[in-house]
Amino acid sequence: MTGSAVSSRVTIGALAGVVGFLAFVEFTSGVIQGFYTPMLTDIARHLGVHDADVNWLEGTQLMLSALVVPAFAKLGDMVGHKRMLVISTAITAAASLVLPFTDSFGVFLAAWAIQGFYVVWLPLEIALIWSRSRRMEGRATITARAAGFLVAALETGAITGALVGGMLIDSLPLWIVLLVPALLVVACFFVILFGVKESPEPTGGRLDNVGLVLISLALVAFTGGLSLLRLNGPADPIAWLVTALGVLLVVPFALWELRHDDPLIDVRMFRSPALGPVFLTAGLFGVSVLGAQAPLSTFARTDPSVYGYGLGTTGFQTSLIIGVYLIAMITGALLFPLIARLTAPRLTLIGAATLVGIGFLMFLPFHDTYTQVIVNMVIVGLGSGALVAALPAAAASAAPPTQTGVATGLTNSVKTVGGAIASCVFGIALLHGATGAATEGTAGSFSGYVTVWVVCGVTALAAAILLCFVPKTAFSDRAAHGADAAEAVS
Repeated sequence: MTGSAVSSRVTIGALAGVVGFLAFVEFTSGVIQGFYTPMLTDIARHLGVHDADVNWLEGTQLMLSALVVPAFAKLGDMVGHKRMLVISTAITAAASLVLPFTDSFGVFLAAWAIQGFYVVWLPLEIALIWSRSRRMEGRATITARAAGFLVAALETGAITGALVGGMLIDSLPLWIVLLVPALLVVACFFVILFGVKESPEPTGGRLDNVGLVLISLALVAFTGGLSLLRLNGPADPIAWLVTALGVLLVVPFALWELRHDDPLIDVRMFRSPALGPVFLTAGLFGVSVLGAQAPLSTFARTDPSVYGYGLGTTGFQTSLIIGVYLIAMITGALLFPLIARLTAPRLTLIGAATLVGIGFLMFLPFHDTYTQVIVNMVIVGLGSGALVAALPAAAASAAPPTQTGVATGLTNSVKTVGGAIASCVFGIALLHGATGAATEGTAGSFSGYVTVWVVCGVTALAAAILLCFVPKTAFSDRAAHGADAAEAVS
């Protein structure tokens, strides 16, 4: 056996150890995302607010995540991905430890929003793995496998979190229950600190503060305008003006970034034939993976004997639907690297987006029984799991060497923006035509649910079509090798 082969094996073994530690981080991320859902009503009672006010928790966390990812992704490329993982985990842990010990809605809301720093974990992890595997053969394949493993850990954590959270809230005081994810994040901090090695060769440089301010203002205005639209309805001119301001503020940001020597976000990546469609796909995918969760849950809970639609499921039956969906996502994430190796990463992405589209459009004729909804969600879950794993890995393999963290982070940011837009549109659609005698847990009219299914299905199929225009060898080891060679020549 040659020395280089031995060295390669040792390096891959060390990388596998890092992936194992990062899998614990993603398991913790999943627990955070699933743990609180069964106890949101208990949280509302504890804080003395109406159930509807709980929606502010999701809205503020989405807004903060859209702001955090660009800065932390860029800083990861500059000073090291592990360092930014440690900092973001420390912030998440501090916020999580506030939640059990406050009965003030304002303090709880602020801590909940700051807890959203965990959204940067997966993009930073993918960028770290891509950086650590730089000298290995089959770099893109290794990253894709790692991404699938991390997403599987994420969804396993979400299932575990939902089940454990639902079990504990029935038998323990709320403050003790809320301590569980907080302590898990604290453990996560030490796992990263002592178990993960830093990515090699950070780019250095100075953070583009002007660009950060401009994009932050744009995102705050845009997401704030969407929140106003959802609260006040589409007839509110102020909401439209604030939303439009957010869109317009992207223009000075882009012009500034084009002139900057070391931009926060290299906006030229959006013109890349490989990266542009990936970012657009992430935004279109965000419509369904982030925007459709609440409508699907409330549709299942709606009593068909009262409204003529819905399944009339109990909370436990609804959680089983969610559990099956998450298991399908795990399967899709784990199958992605295998199918990508047998076919091509681009074709696998196209197939995954197509599955999501077919699954949602199947709701149009098949939504009357529990079995029909389960089948639809399995199809959606298989495609969604593959996309969650594939998009950041694809972005890493197609990005410039100095923008790996930024590119993986952008898939998350654009996905969040797509989810925020969808959440607003779906909220308005579900309210339109809804009868006044809504039962607890009912979201809106049947026409609104049809709108959700159609929009999610069409946007997913549009993403599949966009990916057809990506170069055939994109996201593969052949493309990655070409990029590394070009970098070496330069």
